[in-house]
Amino acid sequence: MRRYAQSPTHCPMSGLLDVLIRPWTMHILWALSTNGPTRFGVLRRQIGGISSRVLTERLRLLEQKEFVYRDYEPSIPPSVTYGITKRMKDIQKVLGELEQLARKWQQEDVPTQHKGKEPRAEEALSSR
Repeated sequence: MRRYAQSPTHCPMSGLLDVLIRPWTMHILWALSTNGPTRFGVLRRQIGGISSRVLTERLRLLEQKEFVYRDYEPSIPPSVTYGITKRMKDIQKVLGELEQLARKWQQEDVPTQHKGKEPRAEEALSSR
């Protein structure tokens, strides 16, 4: 049992971070904010490695906190689509800035010798 979840706090960041720092949550929000409304199965394939159970739990939490909406179509088979809400659009700006930072750091982390060119086969073999 998590103790910090039981003690009430007046810090607005505490409640927000409690939702966002859970495993897979940011990945789910990123996928929905960049790809638009998405069906459950497609979302699961986009987020490699997540189980159906965990995806369902996170989506229910995000729906409860009004970050995402759930659209159920009673068809055969039933169609369930998830998308972001107006509340999530505020966070989408922050995710965009994080994406820019991630791309910058990714380019900085590329070794200098490999920037702009692929290593020749001899170089690749000799570095092993």
